Amino acid sequence: MHSRTAHDRDSVSAPDSCDKPDITLTNYDASYLLHFILTSSSVTMWPLSPPPTGPQRMDYQLDALEHDNLGSTVYQLLCKALIQGRLQPGARLKIRELAEQLGTSVTPVRDAILRLVQEQALTMQSPRDIRVPYMTVERYLEIRAIRIRLEGLAAETAAQKADASAIARLEDIVSRNALAMTAQDTMLGCELNQQFHFALVDIAGLPFLQGILYRIWLQMGPLIAAVYQQGGSDMIDYHYPVLAAIRTGDGPAAAAAIGDDILHGGHSILLHLQARAQQ
Repeated sequence: MHSRTAHDRDSVSAPDSCDKPDITLTNYDASYLLHFILTSSSVTMWPLSPPPTGPQRMDYQLDALEHDNLGSTVYQLLCKALIQGRLQPGARLKIRELAEQLGTSVTPVRDAILRLVQEQALTMQSPRDIRVPYMTVERYLEIRAIRIRLEGLAAETAAQKADASAIARLEDIVSRNALAMTAQDTMLGCELNQQFHFALVDIAGLPFLQGILYRIWLQMGPLIAAVYQQGGSDMIDYHYPVLAAIRTGDGPAAAAAIGDDILHGGHSILLHLQARAQQ
């Protein structure tokens, strides 16, 4: 019985290159994903994929980065659906079907959803029951108080920094939001409402604050959408005083106006949560 030589042991070499699928998420894919989320009614999870086997080569590391980027893309799509109110409280998510529609494995979809669960934007009662949560009255009042302070800072700073183009941007959003309300286009109205609030932070030039508010709106977006039609004109009427204060560069007035928007414009949200708590 002879021993293997170094040549024998190395006789099987790895391929020079590794073919990777070219996965591109188009605007159609994103739209289809959002449509699918809204029409989903249950959750199905696949088991965790086994760890990769074989030699650890550089192309394996590139694969890991590719999956990471794909998971990030799915995460951003789900965040957008939550923030803009395309997902409402109680909506269930189907991991397997989301993955099938995107043409990916379940791993990036599952990872994105688990990340949102950690951020309390989604709840997981069981592996087969992943939903957009219902907010409690206590949680809403806490978030409302935080929003008044933080978005007040954004509005005040925006009033001090806004130039003609920034004011025109806000005027356009408010105008289109009013048209959406008249047309009873709740989805578009919610999207434009979110754009108005985030535009203030952007104009203020406060990117760190934007990150904080982004996480808050992951929870607020679905709730606002649930009562947007019921709230009627109150949902946008308080945007006009905010805009007027920014036109004149009056920071304190802008902060007070956005506070009124959150407090009084959101009164229908509080009534909705109180009624649900009594059921």
